[in-house]
Amino acid sequence: MKSKLIYIGFLVIIALSGKAQNAPDLVCFLGGDDVFALTTKNEATFSILSDSADFVAIQLALANLQNDFLAVACKKPALTYNTKTKSVKLIVGTIGKSKFIDQLANKNIINKTDLLGKHEKFIIQTVKHPFEGIDEALVIAGSDKRGTVYGIYELSRQIGVSPWYYWADVPVRKSENIYIKRGVYSAGEPAVAYRGIFLNDEEPALGGWTRATFGGFNHNFYEKVFELILRLKGNFLWPAMWGKAFYDDDPQNAVLADEMGVVIGTSHHEPMARAHVEWSRYGKGEWNYQTNKKVLKQFWTEGFKRAYGTECLITVGMRGDGDEPMSEESNIKLLEKIISDQRSIISEISGKDAAETPQVWALYKEVQDYYDKGMRVPDDVTLLLCDDNWGNVRKLPLPDAPKRKGGYGMYYHFDYVGGPRNYKWINVSQVQRIWEQMSLTYQHGVDKLWIVNVGDLKPMEYPISFFLDMAWNPNQFTADNLREHTEKWCAEQFGEKYAKESARLIDTYTKYNHRITPELLNDTIYSLENYNEFQQVTSDYVKLALDAFRLYQQIPDETKDAFDELVLFPINACSNLYEMYFAVAKNKQLAKQNNPEANIWADEVKKCFERDSLLTLHYNTEVAGGKWKHMMDQIRIGYTYWQEPKQRVMPEVKYVTPSADEKNKKFVESDGYISIEAEHFNRAKGNERIEWKVIPNLGKTLSGVTTFPQNEYPTPEDSIYLEYDVITRSTGNFPIHVLVSPTLNFNNNKGLRYGISVDNQEEKIVNMNGKYDTKLLEKWQAQRINETITTHMFQSAGKHTIRFRVLEPGIVLQKIIIDTGNLKKSYLGAPESKRMMD
Repeated sequence: MKSKLIYIGFLVIIALSGKAQNAPDLVCFLGGDDVFALTTKNEATFSILSDSADFVAIQLALANLQNDFLAVACKKPALTYNTKTKSVKLIVGTIGKSKFIDQLANKNIINKTDLLGKHEKFIIQTVKHPFEGIDEALVIAGSDKRGTVYGIYELSRQIGVSPWYYWADVPVRKSENIYIKRGVYSAGEPAVAYRGIFLNDEEPALGGWTRATFGGFNHNFYEKVFELILRLKGNFLWPAMWGKAFYDDDPQNAVLADEMGVVIGTSHHEPMARAHVEWSRYGKGEWNYQTNKKVLKQFWTEGFKRAYGTECLITVGMRGDGDEPMSEESNIKLLEKIISDQRSIISEISGKDAAETPQVWALYKEVQDYYDKGMRVPDDVTLLLCDDNWGNVRKLPLPDAPKRKGGYGMYYHFDYVGGPRNYKWINVSQVQRIWEQMSLTYQHGVDKLWIVNVGDLKPMEYPISFFLDMAWNPNQFTADNLREHTEKWCAEQFGEKYAKESARLIDTYTKYNHRITPELLNDTIYSLENYNEFQQVTSDYVKLALDAFRLYQQIPDETKDAFDELVLFPINACSNLYEMYFAVAKNKQLAKQNNPEANIWADEVKKCFERDSLLTLHYNTEVAGGKWKHMMDQIRIGYTYWQEPKQRVMPEVKYVTPSADEKNKKFVESDGYISIEAEHFNRAKGNERIEWKVIPNLGKTLSGVTTFPQNEYPTPEDSIYLEYDVITRSTGNFPIHVLVSPTLNFNNNKGLRYGISVDNQEEKIVNMNGKYDTKLLEKWQAQRINETITTHMFQSAGKHTIRFRVLEPGIVLQKIIIDTGNLKKSYLGAPESKRMMD
């Protein structure tokens, strides 16, 4: 039996063993009616029939499939290129590229219309007598290179190999007997054309690990990244760029990407397939097109020439050196000239019209301002819209906007380096918000490219899976089935038996981390005095950590590393931070009173600070036998401004000398407010076009409520509202606080408006985000909430009705609070008031 020691508070948990289970859709592990035996305990291994003229990507994926069968069934199937091989049970290939697939299609054994002209589609089908001497076989056929690859990896996944087998140490599900349910299976075509991840902000963690494991960001490292992307049905990568150059560091990087089937781009500020660091390596003069045009054109020419011939998506445009804004004197005409010259380079080298080479222009930060002021690019260029680096979409095409040949993309963030503070250590992305914002994005016609900044990759495993699953088919998700996806994902990693509890743990810890990032957390964020808030949130996290340990104790030994990486470590480490900062707050509070109990809390701060170091050491040296050295090197304690400190710094604590006249103190309950969670409305008024929908668990407390479809705008004749009935015991002019998710003014900066009224009084219209300065925006980002206040007359004690009416889609209401005279400051807002009958 395998044992591990992991720390939580003063507890030491010893791991025990168990057994995982799963039940795929296409594959089963018991014989029965209408199934086809692919491999059984009593049979020799089978052969895979493939055409050697097919894409290299197919051969590479099949090599992985062979190893997957060896890991699962302890038998490695042979690869053959001859139909006379009697042991053939699996036929794999691309229509139009594989003679075997074409023969099956021409004989109508498989339906060619399911594949011809389709994009990245596969079918998996059992067929009788495909070729002479073969009684029955399983066919994996793709419409194109990636379609076939996806089909291969779909079979791998269903026989028991998680896409995360390498990156999260998920064990394969062993089975000597593998059967296929007879029939045809397909996942259809992807909804979004380019679907990928961006490795960024990768120092010190990913960079340290990669150098220790592979010797750098070379093709051996990227092979693992490419395989993960393809197993997740992604197809696109922005490679690491902090001092890294994908094409220059190892020329085999691009060769391997093209062979495996991954499209390569360069980030929003790296035009023409040149990494930013390459300018410092090879550039001469200023990064300034006005003063150094000739050198820059040559620099870009060399970049595109190097990438041309492989699948790539070329970034065009220009930002300042080091991802900074361009100088103020730079203007729209200059930027349009830059892009025109870049397209001339593309045409000259390719010998084709520039429109035949896929290009993208990122409207990141100030570049969106240029677009808003009228800058335009050719219609074939994909406009890459962006969030605000905090998961809040900045701009979307309006429903009546003209269609673009190049379409629209979205650059989203699970990781960010910048103000008000970095967040790059652990997963802080709540899938409810990812879904709500990316659904908003998709329903506004953004379907050409979805790219997400995943930082070091390693701590973002689940949101990466969710993001790429959603990019394949956004319509599969609703507000009501998000947890179901988490449970299915957990079943794949840990086994069906442990799926529901694992999913609850992931869902809850990301909710807690989405409230405030670990880097922003300190001893002042939550209220120590009001509503017992700080103690409550800390207790909640500690309880979650204990629940995680209980499950860790039950799961099989071979699954413990995966569970530690994906669930236990992030919960345990973040719980420890909450304990530490709560102890800092208590120490300061009691030290001001000269209370010697402050010393107990000071000691607790020291213990938590030391435990943080031990947890890092555990992850870097013990998990998976020390496989992840440096992966948790990212500093999270000791920030003083947006950038991370060079080293961890323990929060300051104070010790006091015991005093003789210490008095016992007690918490006191306070009144003077009415607090309402958004989903507890009395009435919801929609119409045949627009309906209200609760998004469970979204936001800082209970849930969010918004209108659907998200691209349906209320007309002046519509009255789309929620009503809440309240009873007041006092009278007067009272402020009403409306707390909504920090959705930005994506509607061409017009702002999102709501109306609020009490009883039959005149409605007050509020534009919640029409204009905002940087300081206000950073407050919304950091606190994950947009709070607006209006004042209303409550002329008499008794029953009143609050009406909340929306004038635009995208407004996500979380809470309404009426201050009747004694509302106190708190980070989450006053807890919900009790309800009673009249």
